[in-house]
Amino acid sequence: MATITDPALYRLVSWLSPSFPVGAYAYSHGLEFAVEDGLVVDEASLSQWVDAVITHGSGRNDAIFFHSAWRAVDEDEPAALIEAIVQADLHRGTAEMALENSAQGMAFVETVEASWITPEFTHWIAVLKETARPAPYAIAVAVAAATAGIPLRPALIVYLQAFSASLISAGMRLIPLGQTAGQRAQAALAQTVITAVAAALDRSLDDIGYAAPLIDWLSAKHETQHTRLFRS
Repeated sequence: MATITDPALYRLVSWLSPSFPVGAYAYSHGLEFAVEDGLVVDEASLSQWVDAVITHGSGRNDAIFFHSAWRAVDEDEPAALIEAIVQADLHRGTAEMALENSAQGMAFVETVEASWITPEFTHWIAVLKETARPAPYAIAVAVAAATAGIPLRPALIVYLQAFSASLISAGMRLIPLGQTAGQRAQAALAQTVITAVAAALDRSLDDIGYAAPLIDWLSAKHETQHTRLFRS
């Protein structure tokens, strides 16, 4: 198993910290309408919701995109990276899901370019930009991790942990829940994230699939929700 170095670990946790300016706080991934509709009402239902996103929804696919992009960079295969970018751009169920993904991805790239830039990152982001597609968030982070020498497994674990934490934070504000309840929900998802990473490392772009249509439906309903705090 590859060992992550101290400088690489520092970069990784910095990039996926809540303070990194990708605007994650502005997106709920359809959760806002789920709360409005009475489907997510407490700590237990919030944990179940986030578990479903990671296990069966976009979290499942994003873990595969992350894996594929990291491998493409590590093995110096630009065509494989381009294919992952195209597939990630196409597999978004609603306009708001697409916005959530692309806006965070582009913000991530711009911030790394302004503060953590390396020649390797510049090279691979140029490949991404050649597609004329918005930078998918999972792929942007995977490219940064691979060019920084951050091993795949810990990079993907921290990425999915940050994704789940963002959704839990949205749920805490919407339901609402206290901070301790939010941490219990986060703790309950530890095995979900670890299992999702192990599964993603055995998958390829051929395994892209989605089994959470309710999440897409709620995201679509959110687009016309009368009062909204979040952009998705």
